[in-house]
Amino acid sequence: MAIKITDECINCGACEPECPNNAIYEGGVEWAISDGTTVKGGFTLMDGTVVDADHKNGPISNDTYYITPNKCTECQGFHEEPQCAAVCPVDCCVPDELYRETVDELMSKKDKLHI
Repeated sequence: MAIKITDECINCGACEPECPNNAIYEGGVEWAISDGTTVKGGFTLMDGTVVDADHKNGPISNDTYYITPNKCTECQGFHEEPQCAAVCPVDCCVPDELYRETVDELMSKKDKLHI
């Protein structure tokens, strides 16, 4: 499953540079699939919506850092554990129960993001 950042986030920003998929954004910042990935053209989001990879999506949170589940792979294929959780000083990077994915699904997502 994807990782989420809880309301306990202190906005330290330690997690953002650790994400190999650029799935972590500062609160209030729009996100795009193409940010930090090799994706070009159309991309199918987890809800089935097809968007242009450069399309700017609204922020998931305005107050704290957030992780877009459309880009989170729990660091599968990069690291042994999610790096955001490993560096978070307040342990607010936790599994997001709304997005349950197998290792194979996470690896497939990784491969789509980094062709």
